[in-house]
Amino acid sequence: MGATTLRLPEEKLKLIRAIAGYENKPLSKIFEELVDDYIERHKETLELLSIPGFIEECREGLEDIRKGAGKDINELEN
Repeated sequence: MGATTLRLPEEKLKLIRAIAGYENKPLSKIFEELVDDYIERHKETLELLSIPGFIEECREGLEDIRKGAGKDINELEN
């Protein structure tokens, strides 16, 4: 397991320590849960970004929209 330094404003650190004390959990466990939640919320994005050509296709689509050349939603394939 790795270690890192986490810098938080003192006010937030006091609050998280109070919550940790109330829940009788070490800070490391709370931060691990927060990281797990963060990763879970971003899994779909990571999966999309792993599709070859996906980012370029998105950029091209945005450029088409800027040029007014995009398709209406009814014109899109299923």
